[in-house]
This record gives sequence, structure tokens and C-alpha cells, in this order.
Amino acid sequence: MLPERFVERVVRELGSAEGGALCRALEGESPVSVRLNRVKGVAAPSGRPIGWSADGYWLDARPSFTLDPDFHAGRYYVQEASSQFVGRIVAACGGIAGSRVLDLCAAPGGKTTLYAALAGRDGLVVANEVVRSRAAVLADNVRKWGLGNVAVTVDDPSRIARLEGWFDAVAVDAPCSGEGMFRKSPEARAEWSEAGVALCAERQRGILREAWQALRPGGLLIYSTCTFNFTENEGVLRDFAAWAAGRTVPAERIAVDPAWGVVCGAEGDFQTFRFYPHRVAGEGFFAAAVRKRDDGERRRMPKPQRKPLTWADRRAVQELERWVEEPAAMRFAAAGDTFYGYWQPQAEAVAALSGAVNVIASGVEMGQLFKGALKPAHGLALFTGLRRAATAVCELPHDEALCYLRRAEVTAGRFAEGMNLVTCGGAALGFAKRIGRRCNNLYPNSLRILKG
Repeated sequence: MLPERFVERVVRELGSAEGGALCRALEGESPVSVRLNRVKGVAAPSGRPIGWSADGYWLDARPSFTLDPDFHAGRYYVQEASSQFVGRIVAACGGIAGSRVLDLCAAPGGKTTLYAALAGRDGLVVANEVVRSRAAVLADNVRKWGLGNVAVTVDDPSRIARLEGWFDAVAVDAPCSGEGMFRKSPEARAEWSEAGVALCAERQRGILREAWQALRPGGLLIYSTCTFNFTENEGVLRDFAAWAAGRTVPAERIAVDPAWGVVCGAEGDFQTFRFYPHRVAGEGFFAAAVRKRDDGERRRMPKPQRKPLTWADRRAVQELERWVEEPAAMRFAAAGDTFYGYWQPQAEAVAALSGAVNVIASGVEMGQLFKGALKPAHGLALFTGLRRAATAVCELPHDEALCYLRRAEVTAGRFAEGMNLVTCGGAALGFAKRIGRRCNNLYPNSLRILKG
């Protein structure tokens, strides 16, 4: 049952026909959509392309994602179709290849992995989440995606704001009242209230101002919510524009095919886009884009409070380089006794970032060195730049791959002695180590499949 006051407001604002259609849509079934990880070579699924998303598809039917090895290999992300529109905004505004991008409210990681794909290996995506448990899920999804160009941080937006002008693009997918999720989430319906809407809007105003501080002059700001109401959407943007006092300018025009059903508008310099489930095959979503006026100010990085990363010495580098396809394109550093790999263009930026904010994961986790040999981390198996010739590869059929993903015992006979990269359908899933007649399943216990 939809909240009564929500229904009254929707009918009042949209009219009885449109409001009624929206409410009926929110009582219906949700469409299923995914976004492909092209770098990992997955074929197009059975479904139809999402017009505004280069790698997005609506599926003909909902499969069991949990029992699909390709899902665990990071070959696709189960991402709601409407939210994939942020990629359209980025593309229309010149792209973010090679840029520094801040995804300020990033968990669970759908938009983060999208930005990572668009930024490429010359770029850097900083994905921040204030709740540590949600940040852990975010980090897992980033590792699974496997591009090696993301740093996951756990900090309050006010601390991120100290990176003044450091980012070329900043995205704020603001915590909201969740009206757009009513179709998928009974909890969102139960927790909704008019007071909650007002509280969310107040918090959104603060987050947006912090995000603005981190954006460089001339940079792109994307604001989004998964809610319908004016208060949290245009109302927040209107208050922000008054606070920004003429420091905004319109972004490049973002073209939208009328057949998509997206409702386009404007709030001051912001271009706005509304996704209503009775018009679009997706959940409720709101997005807006604007640029920061270029006044010539420079980037500022606060003085590092610590130096958690130590660049690897020559002997360590020799072993680490053996595990990647393009060693000359990477740099390696240690945090404690664990080594990480970074693409050269942003390696120094990650080092500086790690000294200024709380980074919990970055680049590609390579593993630990024992007597000069690498014990590879799970993240390295999923890295798109892994050199597979560095170790034996064991291809498992589907049923045995699910056994591996449940972290159950695997038959040693298929594996070579020593370390093995485990694959299914050519997609890497993790590592296993054979010692004589026994094979140790090294899949992370925290990620194992629990479903029967």
C-alpha cells in the first residue's frame, strides 16, 4: 500500500490522470536491467538495449544472478535502467576519460563502476561512502569490476570538501526519501514520511555544498536522487543556486530522444531529467547537471597527515610486474605488508589522496610477498590487466564453478600443482592452490554463495 499522503501529493502535483498512472505503475512489477563490462568480453544478453546507456540492457526475464558465474566474475552489473542515464550526461558533456571523478555517495557501486568505465585507465574515480559497512560492499563491487582505477574512501563529505578544486567532475547521488524505490522496496514505503522528505532535503543541501568545494572551476556537477518530490529535487537545486551566487553556468546540451519518455526541464542553470515508472521502463529517478564557472582557481590538496603508501623497491617490482600484462604502464606500492598496483597517470594522485582522506581500497590489490614470491590477492584475479601466463589456469564447468564459489571443496585432479587461476567460460573467478592431492579453495569466505 502506498503512503496516503504521498498519493495525495502526487495526484495534486501531476493531476489525476498522470498521478494515478504513476501510482498504478508503482504497484506493478519492476523491469530487470544490467550494464555490461565490455573489457571482460561478455556477449549481449537476451533482451533489448537501453537507449540512453551504451552498455545497458533490459532483460527478457530475471535470471538467478547469484547462480551465474559471470555475475561473480564482474562481467556485468545489475543496475537499474533509469540510474544508468548519468552515463548519457557524462558523454554529452564531453566525457571524463583521463579525468578525476568524485562519486560522493557511492555505495553500492553501480554508478561508480559506470564512471570507472568512462574514465578509463588514465582516469581516477574516488568513490566515497560514509557508512563503513556499505563502503565494504562498495569496495567488493569495485574489485569485481576489475578496472584498477578506483579509490574507495570512508569519510564525511566535509572532509572530502578539503580537496578543493581537485576533481574534474563530481557526482552526488544524494541519500533521499526513496519514493522512486516504492515498487521494489516495501521498506521504503514503510519508512516514508513528509517529515523525512524535509530532513532529507536539509541533508542534501549540505552535501551538495561540500561537493561543490571539491569541484574544479569549469568542472561538471551531477546531482541525482531516486525520489519524485520537488523539495528534494528542484527545491534543493534552487537553494543551492542561491548559495552559489552566480558561480554556475549551464552544461553542454544533453539531448534526449522523446521516445524514451524522460521528462526534461530546467532549474536555473541546471538541466533536469525526471524518470517516472509509468513513462519509462525503469524506477523513479531524478538527475541534473551544471558546470562550475571557470574563474581560474587552481586545485588544492591539503597537506598529507600521513604517508600510508610506500613505493615498491626494485626486487618487489620485478615480481609484481610478472603478474600484469602491461608492467610499464603501472606503478606498485605497499600499504603495510600488502602491495597494490596503480595505472601510471594517477599513481601519484592516489598516493596524495591516501595521505589526506581515509582510503580503504585503491587500484588493484596485488597481494603479499613471501620470500620474493607473490601470494596473489583475490582482487588480482578479477583485474582486467592480469597476465594469465603468470600462473596455471584451471577452467571449471558451470556446476563445479558454483561449488568453488560456495567455497566448498574442489577436486584436486583438475588443478596444476601450486597456484591456479580459476575460470568459468573464460571469466576469472579467483584463485585456488593445489598441494599434492589436496586443493585449497582461496575464494573469500565473505563472498561465498550461500544460496542452495
